Order: sequence, then structure tokens, then C-alpha cells
Amino acid sequence: MQAYHLDAFEKIEGILLGELDEPQLGPHDIVVKVRAASLNRRDIMILEKSYPLPGKQGIIPLSDGAGEVVRVGEKVSRFKLGDRVIGNYFPKWRDGRLAPDCIDQLGCTVDGMATQYALLNEQWAVPIPGYLSWEEAACLSCAGLTAWCSLTGSGALRAGQTVLTLGTGDPSLFAVQLAKAMGCRVVATTSQEAKAEKLRALGADHVVNYVKNPQWGAEVRALTGNVGVDLIVETMGPETIEQSLIAAARYSEIVVLIWKSAAQSSMVLPATAYGPKLATIRRLFVGSRADLEAFLKAIELRKMRPVIDRTFGFNDLQEAYRYFIDRVGFGKVVLTDF
Repeated sequence: MQAYHLDAFEKIEGILLGELDEPQLGPHDIVVKVRAASLNRRDIMILEKSYPLPGKQGIIPLSDGAGEVVRVGEKVSRFKLGDRVIGNYFPKWRDGRLAPDCIDQLGCTVDGMATQYALLNEQWAVPIPGYLSWEEAACLSCAGLTAWCSLTGSGALRAGQTVLTLGTGDPSLFAVQLAKAMGCRVVATTSQEAKAEKLRALGADHVVNYVKNPQWGAEVRALTGNVGVDLIVETMGPETIEQSLIAAARYSEIVVLIWKSAAQSSMVLPATAYGPKLATIRRLFVGSRADLEAFLKAIELRKMRPVIDRTFGFNDLQEAYRYFIDRVGFGKVVLTDF
């Protein structure tokens, strides 16, 4: 079979396609014929060696992929031949809090989905809703689940409240869709008018251009009658944390995802912005298998579909990485034709 492996860090040319033996099936394992996979920002960070969890050299990359079960171990009980599945981002994290022995990640410390055949323990996978295409299903386990846990993780968000999303990265687009489905008002930010129109079409009630107005926090507050937003999906920190605090309501929640800036290693909370607030800052690392299963049930009820920007063939993974890094599109970058 053919599979990619991360032969060298810090250059796209270090991701090589080669021939591997077909996976050796254990009693609790399944072999998945991968039909599609997608890229996430963390895949770029692993390559660049800026990801908090160091990637393993030689690993098969990509956490997100969807496929069909084609072989099952003799003791497998969760799946049968022909089932459509995706892998869980933290394959060993089934529920509850993230324990130290569950820290492994697909495409980082254990082999991921950039392969024609993926070997997964049966506990590492979940079934996917039937209405989704392979390409759509391959977009869910990182960015989609992150957005879901951002909105639902604390249990505090209620219908009628206001959610702020930053930029047009994949978690932000999922968060716009999910927040609207939950009955919330959504304010989104972007730097481009063309993307602003797409955000509105996706469900955003208001869109603020952060390039035209660098002090966008005050503009967001004004849109809420100077009350502030109830939950912020903070995907652009640490430079944006001050404006997020300005935009936040007194009792609010700021969900912090991976920093975009490797140069700025600390988060400064300005006293003038944070001092008057009783805001909770919550750090988030994607989610557990139980979270993924709840997320899939929720989107199936609404028949929600991820936004896909562009697809590439299996042999064009390096080109897909380059396109993703340029971030000229709007939506997921997907690998297909495995």
C-alpha cells in the first residue's frame, strides 16, 4: 500500500510518499480503507516543530480521515465490514478529562490518515452519519470537534446569547454554523469583504473587519448594545486577547485554542480590559471520543455540512500543504482519490 510519512521536519518536501506493507491486524483492530482526509493547522505546526506535542519522525501524518472498514480482528465488537468510520483525534481519550496516558494523537505520535489503509484499534474510531460524503466526513474530528467543545464544553452557553468568532479558519467556520444551530447570535471577524459575505451566508449576524478597525473589540461591544458577547472562540491569539476582552461581557467565557504566534510565548491580560470583567478563560484541546459522538449526533439532526474549499488528489499532498499554508481559500482543504 502507499502511505505518506514525515521523513524530515520544517519543509514540505520532508513529507514523502512510499510503499508500506499492509497493516498487521490485531484481535481488537480494524483496517480502514481511507477514502478522504483533510488538513488542519496543527498538521502545519507539527511539520514546523511549533506544535506543543512534538511529532514523531516517520509518522504517517493527518489526524482527520474517513473510510470504510475492510478488515476486522477476531475480537472486534464495535464494527463490521463495510462500516463507515472516522478516527478520534486523541484516539485513547474516550471520555472525561484528558489523562496523561491518553495524550497520543493521530498523525502526531501515532500513525494518522494520509495512507491508503489505516490500522486503528476499534476503540479509536466512531461511525459517521450516512448523509455525509467521504470528503465531508473527513473534516470533522479536529476543527469540527474543537468548535463543538468550544461552545458546549462548559455547559454555560444558552440560546439567545451572543458568540464571537475570529477569522475564517476551520474551527471558526464550524463555530458559526454550530452557534446558529444552537439559537445564538453570531458576530464574526475577518480581514476581507469577500469573506465577510461568505460568513453572512454561513449564518453570521454581524461581521466586523479587523483590518479596517484594529480596535474591533469596541465595535463588537457596540453591536451588542454595549453589553458584550457571552462566549468568544479565541483562535487568533495572543495578539487579539485584549480586543477579545474588550468585546466580552462582564460574565463571559473566552475559549483559548492554539496560539498563532510562536514568537509571543506569554499571554498578557491588560488590567484595563480584564480588571472590570468576571470572565472565564478556558483552554481547549479538541475533545474526547464521547464528545465526538455527541457532535456527530448534533450535526446529523440538522444535516449540517462542513465548508469545503478545495480538494486535492492523494498524490498531491505536498501541493495541498502549500495551498493550506497560503490560506487564500474559505473552508477545509481535503485529500481524496486514495
